[in-house]
Amino acid sequence: MNEHSNGPAPSIAAVLSASDWAEKLSTETVTIGGLPIVRLTRDEMRGLMLSDVVEARSGAMMRPRVITSANGSIVATYHSDPAVRSSIDRMDMIDADGMPLVLASRMFCKRPLPERIATTDFLLDAAAEATRSGIRFYLLGARPGVAARAAEHLRYRFPGLQIVGTRHGFFERSDLPKICAKVIESGADVLWLGLGAGLQETIALECRDRLPGVAWVRTCGGLFDHYGGGVSRAPGWMQRSGMEWAYRAAREPLRLGWRYLITNPQAAWHLLTKTHD
Repeated sequence: MNEHSNGPAPSIAAVLSASDWAEKLSTETVTIGGLPIVRLTRDEMRGLMLSDVVEARSGAMMRPRVITSANGSIVATYHSDPAVRSSIDRMDMIDADGMPLVLASRMFCKRPLPERIATTDFLLDAAAEATRSGIRFYLLGARPGVAARAAEHLRYRFPGLQIVGTRHGFFERSDLPKICAKVIESGADVLWLGLGAGLQETIALECRDRLPGVAWVRTCGGLFDHYGGGVSRAPGWMQRSGMEWAYRAAREPLRLGWRYLITNPQAAWHLLTKTHD
């Protein structure tokens, strides 16, 4: 069904001055499983996106904010893979995509995370805001054709949403300057980067100084597959209870079963021993 069709988008500066949200938002973090996780709601994250776009368009933001997400698998990999740890440590912001991180914060923190910011859900929040405010998206990642189909799906749900470019995620590192130039040429405000955990953080950091005028580089893993590749979400009760991993493992046992078998115990240990205010 169509969502949020309210005529032409107003000027973004008329929607919000950069200082409005800057005064209200705090990018305070809490340590979850050893990672600094931002304590924001989905609505606050949406407002931060809008504020950053205002800053980037005014020239006050010299390079994009690079944002990634963490779940149990990322927590385990962070502590076992020095290269992944190095990339994640250089992120501008990390949010909690996995419900186990929220549950751990409720157990061990005086001020726990307010909610999970599942990237699959947040994309819809961001798309609704982008439609209202005239924010422009670029989708980069996944198999050939998937990002384009995801863009079609989002445009259908949010008439007026400006997705100004898509590209699959198969390219050589030497292609990055040309790809970044295309993103800048498109006028994109937010680059959604879905290349898989580890690689996408590395690429985001390599692109950061090549994307003047872009407000966000938002890593998103397999996000485009949910909207353009036919991959379904777990039932709501599994998402809320932190069991979405089991649904995914059941759907792709050969690819994901072994991963969760190895990483879940590791993640549980780090969440239980390295979570605090």
